[in-house]
This record gives sequence, C-alpha cells and structure tokens, in this order.
Amino acid sequence: MDSETGMENLTSICDGDCDCSPDPALLDDFKRAIHALGGKWKLEILFALMNGAVRFGALRRSIDGITQHMLTTQLRELEQDGLVSRTAFAEKPLRVEYELTDAAYGLLPAFKEILSWSRLYGDARLSASHEA
Repeated sequence: MDSETGMENLTSICDGDCDCSPDPALLDDFKRAIHALGGKWKLEILFALMNGAVRFGALRRSIDGITQHMLTTQLRELEQDGLVSRTAFAEKPLRVEYELTDAAYGLLPAFKEILSWSRLYGDARLSASHEA
C-alpha cells in the first residue's frame, strides 16, 4: 500500500498484544468517501460520465433499471458532494448536461483497479454469489 496515505495501518498484522483499530482520522476520511460514493447508482452514474458531458436522457438510457426520480436524486447528491457539475443551457426545450468535476476524475485510477479486479475474478464467480 502507498505509505503516503497511512493505509498501511489498516493492514498491519496483530499478534494479540496491540490495538488493531484503524486510526480514527483515517476511518473518518474513509466514511466521508463512502458516504459520497455510496448508494446503488452513484458509481454507475460516475462511470457513465467518465467520457465527458452527457444529457440527462442519454444518461438515464445508459443506466439500465434506474428511474428518472432516482437518477435526479443521485445526481443532486453527487453535485452537492462536488463530484458532478450540472449545466443548464438557455434553449427551448431546456437542455441540461452533467459532467464530472476534477475531483471525480480523480477516481479514474480507482475505477481502473475495480475493472482489473472484476476481470481477475471473472463474471462466473461474481454471478454465482448473486444466485445463492
């Protein structure tokens, strides 16, 4: 693990004599990140926006199963957390586009790691756990 992050503290091996609790400051940082990214649809929305600005309707069509209400709610939360920006164009009909902020583009390495992990463990293993 990257020693600059302090994450090595989370992976230390305990021999029973030590307090294996994570650093409270690290845990707070982790909780903040999980809150911003948590939810059934947020990661899919962010991933769908990785290639640039997308109109609301196209975004909704690209995410199978999401309702208009849920997409609106999740986009508002992502906007409040500084991960998505919304641009409304003064046109008739109104055109609204969503795109990632620089902060959200910082997630690109994490998304690449998640994709690598998914490819390594394969669809068969992940699908089997959903069927159980």
